[in-house]
Amino acid sequence: MTRQLVVTADQLTRAQPGGIGTYVRGLLQGLRTVAVEEDLTVSLLSPRSPSRHLAEGDFPSRRVGLPEPLLTRVWRHFPLGVPANADIVHATSPAGPFGGGRSGARHSITVHDVLWRDHPELTTPRGAAFHEERLRYVISRSDMHVIIPSPSVADRLIADGLSESRVTRVRLGCATPPPTVMGRDEVLRSLALDHVVGDTPFTLAVGTVEPRKNYERLIAAHAVARREHPEVGVLLIVGAAGWGNVDTTGGLVLGEVDEDQLHALRHHCRVGAFVPIEEGWGLPAVEMLAAGRPVVVSSGVPSVAANVEVDVVTADNVEDIARGLVAALHRFDTASDRDRRRSSVKEFTWEQCARDHLAAWR
Repeated sequence: MTRQLVVTADQLTRAQPGGIGTYVRGLLQGLRTVAVEEDLTVSLLSPRSPSRHLAEGDFPSRRVGLPEPLLTRVWRHFPLGVPANADIVHATSPAGPFGGGRSGARHSITVHDVLWRDHPELTTPRGAAFHEERLRYVISRSDMHVIIPSPSVADRLIADGLSESRVTRVRLGCATPPPTVMGRDEVLRSLALDHVVGDTPFTLAVGTVEPRKNYERLIAAHAVARREHPEVGVLLIVGAAGWGNVDTTGGLVLGEVDEDQLHALRHHCRVGAFVPIEEGWGLPAVEMLAAGRPVVVSSGVPSVAANVEVDVVTADNVEDIARGLVAALHRFDTASDRDRRRSSVKEFTWEQCARDHLAAWR
């Protein structure tokens, strides 16, 4: 019997969808592969948006006639827009909804992190209060299954009163590198960097430009490392502007680039760097390894916490980040080394991510 799955796509209507937006798109990509064999019909649910239109392949999208801020408040109390024939309703963010569908429908939500608890200085008081209230509500709802990518977050919430029987631990995926990659000169020219970078190496960091991503310390550490090891090259930062003020003096911020350009930058960088203060999962680190690159990460990145192919540093220590950059720089970079790095993250596919979610929906 065909089941009707509704997935919320509110994050995709934002000007900066961020990491949750990447997760939503990846999950939908994986669902395209598994939906037929699982006899699932998938549809999207999103708010009215003046700035963005969903383009998620063959999945139909239902728009609720409210803007996202108002819909988020409404969804706390009423599942507006959820079709009455839905068998599964999956909220991809704390926006909700938290009900709706058929009698006995399966309800789930993804909890990506609890960063507002550990680092309240990295969000607004209003944002922290919102996330805490939503999490408390989710824990109180015995009929709602909770999907969690981060092992440490899962353990903490279970200790906080969430029944383990309601938890499904999932692995996120990463984009498959294209069969052909833009040449180094071509991608630098397309970004008007050919005269800035030229033939010299470069270090690449990917992620929204916001305080949590720790760019100010990374830039300072990169300057320390470059004084003794100029082969780390310039520091390129790819990411949309996010919340908060970040001084990026000393780094070259490119903003957002298209997927082909990003794949090429990963492929051609000398070192990848991803050193957030804390992270729910850490897709940029996985994607850098999938491109075969040596990468330095902070200890708060769960996606590669046990991966021997990364150099792990302390996020709040500039000298340690500099040490990690140099260590990554000095890793061997033969064809077999690159293949080994790619192999270390081969389990992280969006198809596998979708299959992990299915465990919560059965």
